Amino acid sequence: MRISVTIQQLLFPLGLLLLAPLLQAQENPLAGHWVINEELSETTDEKVEIALQASGFEVNKGMFNSDDEYYRGGPVEQELYDYISYEDTLDIDIAEDEYTFVYGDYTRPVYLDNRGARVSLSGIDEVEDFSWGLWQDDTLIVEARPRDGGFTDERYTISQGENGSLLTVELYIQPNGMSTGVELTRVYNKASGLE
Repeated sequence: MRISVTIQQLLFPLGLLLLAPLLQAQENPLAGHWVINEELSETTDEKVEIALQASGFEVNKGMFNSDDEYYRGGPVEQELYDYISYEDTLDIDIAEDEYTFVYGDYTRPVYLDNRGARVSLSGIDEVEDFSWGLWQDDTLIVEARPRDGGFTDERYTISQGENGSLLTVELYIQPNGMSTGVELTRVYNKASGLE
């Protein structure tokens, strides 16, 4: 028995295999440009003050200081905390084993392929923030190890609001040196274009 197969018949399944990750990325509702919804989000400074007081630090912001980003800033080793808790926009690009989160001018990859962070003793001063994630039902769970030795636990969930898609981000931020972490919820609206 002779089997006749054309080149098109061979290339079609191969083409589907190559396109599958692209189609999957396009279908992921997490991908896109997100803008903070200030009405639905908690105020970062208020949550930072609660954690500072619980950790035994003196809060020195003052009653009449209306700066909503008073606690933003600090050592470069802690910049991940600032970006995930203060930045008003979040862009998420999706690839098969890696999502890219962009907060303003800060970019971080989130790995979904079970890789671990690699650090060599000769490059100890070159340690970078490391984030990995996994899907649990409809929630992307991300854990990060910033350069200061602390950690974050982040949960990203999509829902439908009155005006379209909402991204609810529940953050637990535990900087090294604080005995109590910052618990914060931020809510983003999906934007149709860059704002």
